[in-house]
Amino acid sequence: MDSGGRPARPADAAQPGVAALALLAASIRYNARPMLEALSDKLTGVFQKLGSRGTITEKDLDEALREVRIALLEADVNFKVVRQFIATVRERALGAEVLKSLTGPQQVIAIVNEELVKILGGSQSTLQLASKPPTVIMLIGLKGSGKTTTAAKLALHLRKQGSKPILVAADPYRMAAGEQLRSLGRQLGMPVFEGGDGQSLPQICAASLAEAKRQAATVVIVDTAGRSTVDGELMTEVTEMRAALEPDEVILVLDAMTGQDAVNVAQEFHEQLNVTGIVVTKMDGDARGGAVLSIRAVSGLPVKFIGTGEKSDALEPFYPDRFASRILGMGDMLGLIERAKEAISDDDVQALEKRMKSKSLDLEDFLAQFQRIKKMGPMNQIVDMIPGLGNVKRQLKTSEMDDTFWNRAEAVVYSMTPEERKHPEIINGSRRKRIATGSGTTPQEVNRLLNQWKEAKKIMQNFANNRSGFLNMFGGR
Repeated sequence: MDSGGRPARPADAAQPGVAALALLAASIRYNARPMLEALSDKLTGVFQKLGSRGTITEKDLDEALREVRIALLEADVNFKVVRQFIATVRERALGAEVLKSLTGPQQVIAIVNEELVKILGGSQSTLQLASKPPTVIMLIGLKGSGKTTTAAKLALHLRKQGSKPILVAADPYRMAAGEQLRSLGRQLGMPVFEGGDGQSLPQICAASLAEAKRQAATVVIVDTAGRSTVDGELMTEVTEMRAALEPDEVILVLDAMTGQDAVNVAQEFHEQLNVTGIVVTKMDGDARGGAVLSIRAVSGLPVKFIGTGEKSDALEPFYPDRFASRILGMGDMLGLIERAKEAISDDDVQALEKRMKSKSLDLEDFLAQFQRIKKMGPMNQIVDMIPGLGNVKRQLKTSEMDDTFWNRAEAVVYSMTPEERKHPEIINGSRRKRIATGSGTTPQEVNRLLNQWKEAKKIMQNFANNRSGFLNMFGGR
């Protein structure tokens, strides 16, 4: 943490370069309501109010913590967790003598951040891989929690890390379960094993291990059946499968949309099955979502991944420190940098940065860079990772830039001639009408795109000429 209560900027935070992130800032949308955004907004408001004071009194601290308590409870965080959290923060704040200190507000924010990280587990909890392959990962949970899609996402994640996974369909009750897993396997080029007719679940498990060895798979991911509620039949079934598989990881898949019920489910499964970790799905939804803050504190189980969308790559390793920073509006520069490195090459960055500085950016650059940035994931998730974005959002009126807008914007640019893309200033009324007809839009939409492009270009060039200002906006120093 720096003296302002923000996470210290990593040494490579300037990478992948000013150009990529500046253009990202000039093209993002922030009118969706991602999970925990409401909580983040409220906490940010509390600390902005607290930070506006030169020093703080005990009364100021108690008023701020009262608002924090309400915000956490409204976000569906377990009330016992909230009570302990507030008490700990208050005790630490008073003990650190932050009252009447010139840096008191910043110290309170730092303490809140540190305590959130503790609640979330302290440090990342990784998968425990077997010393002798294959590693067996058993996914369990209630019906509808997202086990099947999580199995495919996890397989893709592990394959990117060099593993050779095989998926196992072990849900004979849901008619579409096997077909869904086979379909996902085909899309990802991943082998899928299903047992034969009449085989019991333990027999399917034993046969899947034999098939994994035959295929030299290094990871076996087993998608199990679920029920609407935790009942004796489900527990007996899963216990038998656990004995047959002897898994290295027993991962409970929980739906974030179920709120406090997710915490109760985690406790019930763990008591009977010795769960080793949790995946929280549907973190891109619009529920209050505070259950993820309660799971570790109440159940003692580590959150290992979070599901952030429907696509097969929408699975993120869970980092408590990054998650806490995002809740407090501090962003997640490390996560953003990791995504950018996968989507944008150094050559792309250097070429665009050079064009920014030479003031030669055109609409082709704008379109090409946006297409690269889209590979980093949904815009509302990326925005959530960028600290201090509010000013840019207001400047560019990014609430107008939704996914439909960008699809139409691409059509508009593709309807232009190469000369018009390089020199948008030559586009007059007749050209605007022709472009609108070719793109299936209106002259007004063409004009709106051109106006937004002019504003974005101006801001990007200012960033290129003021590197320190750009880095400060994105959490640098």
